[in-house]
Amino acid sequence: MTPLAITGIHTGIGKTVSAAALTQALQCDYWKPIQAGELDNSDSMIVQRLLSQSNSRVFPEAFRLKTAASPHIAAQIEGIHIDIASLKAPNSTETPLLIETAGGVMSPVTANDTVADLLAHHGWPTVLVVQHYLGSINHTLSAIESLKARQVTVIGLIINGNALESSETFIAAYSGLPILARVPLFTSLDAKSIAKVSQQISAELNPALRPWQRRSER
Repeated sequence: MTPLAITGIHTGIGKTVSAAALTQALQCDYWKPIQAGELDNSDSMIVQRLLSQSNSRVFPEAFRLKTAASPHIAAQIEGIHIDIASLKAPNSTETPLLIETAGGVMSPVTANDTVADLLAHHGWPTVLVVQHYLGSINHTLSAIESLKARQVTVIGLIINGNALESSETFIAAYSGLPILARVPLFTSLDAKSIAKVSQQISAELNPALRPWQRRSER
């Protein structure tokens, strides 16, 4: 089936933690195509540690770059060519697949393409991770517009961190997108805390996410 992508309004917005919670809630598989830097503690490794279920597979990255930089810079430094057409999702058989992107919506993936271009090229429906701070409404709506301009199907938003009703009301009304799930800021991040929030997400699962539930759980 078509994979589901998860991206964010900028780097460090909580995509990996949100991806772990969503992977567990949907009991799907996980893949991050590109890891740049922190190869001994990659996002894939973090997700693997945070999952307490055994039926979700974490696929290896297509590119593991040593340089902690934007993928297009890291690849250039290391003499590696990245082509978005070659970043094809691994075969996840009958299990749905969640794909975590690197950086934000308009972060470069190659010398010529952004994350939004990658999503558009492969036609991956997308959820957008949002966090509230001064200027986040602008960042959120700009990200949504960038995705929609490329005909990327945006399923909805995941709120990472504290709720802010005034911002969320405006963003939802202006964009027409639902809030799919909420992931708190954890004081102690471990498999137990991810299991707890994933249970809540599962219990309140938005219908827009149901196509990506593991079939055995339907």
